[in-house]
Amino acid sequence: MKFLTIFTPDSESREMPHPAHNQAMATLIDDMTRDGSLISTGGVGPNPQLAKVRRKKGKLSVVDGPFSEAKELIGGFAILEARDLAHAIEMAKRFASIAGDGETEIFSIMMIDDGVPTAPSP
Repeated sequence: MKFLTIFTPDSESREMPHPAHNQAMATLIDDMTRDGSLISTGGVGPNPQLAKVRRKKGKLSVVDGPFSEAKELIGGFAILEARDLAHAIEMAKRFASIAGDGETEIFSIMMIDDGVPTAPSP
């Protein structure tokens, strides 16, 4: 099963990581990539080139950033391959032990099978 995780650091803990932190994160990423559980990952920092595309009542609009109402910044994302939700939670806990204070949300990814979206089995 595939899962999307999104990490949001605590607003009070936004400081530059130490070299030891960076090395621990690199080791985690290497380990998870090698064992096939990490499909893709990346950081998402403050970016003045943000935009939102909205569709409401059939009309499309684009709103350019930055967005002053954003109280939380996404720190990063990962796409995981896990046996089930419990396994994805284990991986998120391993990540959190290195990443520091914050919150990791876990979403199951619907797969496309013969052009039809299918939800993962519970």
